[in-house]
Amino acid sequence: MNILPSLKGKKILIGVCGGIAAYKLPHLIRLLVKEQASVKVIMTQAAHDFVTPLTLSVVSKEKVYNDFKTSDAQWNNHVELAQWADVMLIAPATANTLAKMATGGCDNLLLATYLSAKCPVFFAPAMDLDMYEHPTTLHNIDLLTSYGNHLIPSEHGELASGLVGKGRMAEPETIARALSEFFWKEKHLFQGKKILITAGPTYEMIDPVRFIGNFSSGKMGVALANVAASMGAEVTLVLGPTTPHEIDPRVRVVSVVSAAQMYVATTTAFTHTDIAILAAAVADYKPQEQAPEKIKKKTDTLTLTLVKTQDILASLGKSKQQQLLVGFALETENELENARGKLVRKNLDAIVLNSLRDKGAGFSGDTNQVTFITAQGKEIPFPLQSKTSIAEEILKAIHEQLLRETKK
Repeated sequence: MNILPSLKGKKILIGVCGGIAAYKLPHLIRLLVKEQASVKVIMTQAAHDFVTPLTLSVVSKEKVYNDFKTSDAQWNNHVELAQWADVMLIAPATANTLAKMATGGCDNLLLATYLSAKCPVFFAPAMDLDMYEHPTTLHNIDLLTSYGNHLIPSEHGELASGLVGKGRMAEPETIARALSEFFWKEKHLFQGKKILITAGPTYEMIDPVRFIGNFSSGKMGVALANVAASMGAEVTLVLGPTTPHEIDPRVRVVSVVSAAQMYVATTTAFTHTDIAILAAAVADYKPQEQAPEKIKKKTDTLTLTLVKTQDILASLGKSKQQQLLVGFALETENELENARGKLVRKNLDAIVLNSLRDKGAGFSGDTNQVTFITAQGKEIPFPLQSKTSIAEEILKAIHEQLLRETKK
């Protein structure tokens, strides 16, 4: 079997439904574990008739989940399960479960987890020929794929009823290969592309020991750089003054302090860039003059004259040729209106809107909540999640909404 190595380290959550094809799940799980994936399993009650929780626990080396609560009255948190997974697979996906997934039904742990999942969801239908070909089943499959779920098609063969036709769940090797190829494609999404990212604040010096700055931690921009590198891009990160970060060694880091330094580094790199994502919180103003020595506290007041810094984003918007340019907007009021205005004024292809009104979003924290807005007016909200997950969402949106559009 030619399984690609892209399953290594991936977290796969499998939902097992009550169909005879559930007997194939121990073999599938063994294949995934052999490829060094981590596997957790949720079973419907009906699935117990076809395969035991003990069997799936032994092959997965993990606890098997089958209800909202454990035997000792502890809660199985479906949201945590969904957030844990890099991908969710529902196999076998019965006609009953497909119908509930398509219409938002939620009467068991598997469905509650599915509705909470932000990761990619795959489903492998399994049922008898007549059930599979029924218009409602075909309609539900179409609905699920229209929601962004990934279909692993049923195969033609002998069915449990004795009929021969479509409805047989894909073989474990086929399912494992589909998951592996998905991650391989994701890993190479930006292969051959040069991506420029800015991150962190800038410090505008008042005197040798004081500066004007902001609370930006650089975490969002660093997450974008790390994820872009993992997706095959050649990444240049222009990073303002921040505390140390774990940065992928494949990322080329250019360290700067002031807005002027960031302007030079960014405009220089931009000429050799395919995609630029400007996530830095650049100071809008700087002191007109920097005192050569520390300013002494001799008076009750101190007046500083501030002048505008160079607008990096607007400069790139004016000079761009074939490059894609994505900006960030951190807003506290009239968020959408202000972000759309910035997108137009600065000739951007898209803008990522942050609102400080959203709890858990913005500076310093490890989570974020944003809206991706394209120049064509499409708005894609991404709910609160880790900044790494948000970075993945943003980069996938850039690929889907911007790169693909330029190829049409």
